[in-house]
Amino acid sequence: MRNKRLLAALLATVMVAGSALTGCGASSSQAAGGESAGGGEKSANAGGKFTIFQSKTEIMDQLNQLAKDYKNETGVEIEVWETSGDNYYKDLKTGISTESGPVLFSLAPGSESVEMSDYLEDVSDLSFMSKISDNLKDSVDGKVVGVPYTIEGFGLVYDGNLVDTSKIGSTDALIDYLKEAKGKGINGLGLSQEDYFLIAHILNTPFAVQDDPDAYLQQVLKGEVRMKDNDAFKEFAKLMEAIRENCTNPVDVTYDNNCGDFATGKAAMIHQGNWAYGMFKDYDVDFDMGIAPVPINGNKKVAVSVPAAWYINVDASDEEKSMAKDFLEWLYTSDKGKDYLMNQFGFVPVVDGMTSDKLDPLSKSISEASKDSIPWVMSNWPAGIITTSLSPITQEFFTNPSMTGEELIDKLNDAFVNAK
Repeated sequence: MRNKRLLAALLATVMVAGSALTGCGASSSQAAGGESAGGGEKSANAGGKFTIFQSKTEIMDQLNQLAKDYKNETGVEIEVWETSGDNYYKDLKTGISTESGPVLFSLAPGSESVEMSDYLEDVSDLSFMSKISDNLKDSVDGKVVGVPYTIEGFGLVYDGNLVDTSKIGSTDALIDYLKEAKGKGINGLGLSQEDYFLIAHILNTPFAVQDDPDAYLQQVLKGEVRMKDNDAFKEFAKLMEAIRENCTNPVDVTYDNNCGDFATGKAAMIHQGNWAYGMFKDYDVDFDMGIAPVPINGNKKVAVSVPAAWYINVDASDEEKSMAKDFLEWLYTSDKGKDYLMNQFGFVPVVDGMTSDKLDPLSKSISEASKDSIPWVMSNWPAGIITTSLSPITQEFFTNPSMTGEELIDKLNDAFVNAK
């Protein structure tokens, strides 16, 4: 049986030997038992097998347990492939074009799903889709292709005992706080080395506070404007210099350590999202926390959007696509499936009428913030730019103290133009 720890090297080398892999052929079904699991008519032990490949590493343990429960209930086996979050999109593109590509997978709605549109099955026939707001569904070329996981948001996750958010309402005030925290031996604002947590999420803010964020992005991509000439990006450059000068170097910090430092009071704030709360379960956290805006240009809103959606491989066999749709029906409509979504995964509900009374403090904060938020402009950045260009440039900035914030912005700007 294929090793469930499917890493990039395995995708790039082993998967080309399609006959050696089972359970996910795009041109041939290898479902155990040979009976269709689709159409809502499968028996309790109908059998069959399909594969899931998805990017949210923080729910991987729960997803593996879900696969066991689903097999016990339906007889259908789910093989969960795993990879690191930063490598996910590259690994997906490597594997999706082979006969052994995954059947059910995740993408970030926006540039990723547009780039992968040729591989996406229409999912508008799922029964619960009519109960999901149109702005949360992912549609490409007029076809509904993505089922949203949840809504998520990110900003300054703060320790209420260490930070008075009413006093960090501007970039200058936030920078003053970082200096003050350093003097007390506290990391004022923690980033971490992973691509999204190093640059993507925090860089979203100066884009999102523009009068027309998407129009401004297009101007950047076409070379019509330079980010260094924009007030929001000037403030962003100052903030990044202040983080480098006063905070722990994020190049040396992992996501786990970043969350651990916050949970133990070593960091007053981390730039993270509501997904991070699951990392605190191993700590005795007894302080109030919430998510505050990054106050560039006086911004008072948190960034909220759909982080990822489920997609079905259009090239999978009819039997496999039917099994994947049956699974999504079960996940979003059955009591056990909804329990996984709400309680085990900690997702904020996206289906009308689906409620949760067990939202953690950060998810509650995001649920409230979603009523008046700034967008995830990063969803429309050129696919792959974060890992291939933006992160390496930012790593250089944090390891080269002579590089100014303006030079960082200039290099990031060039990366956008080149990517376009």
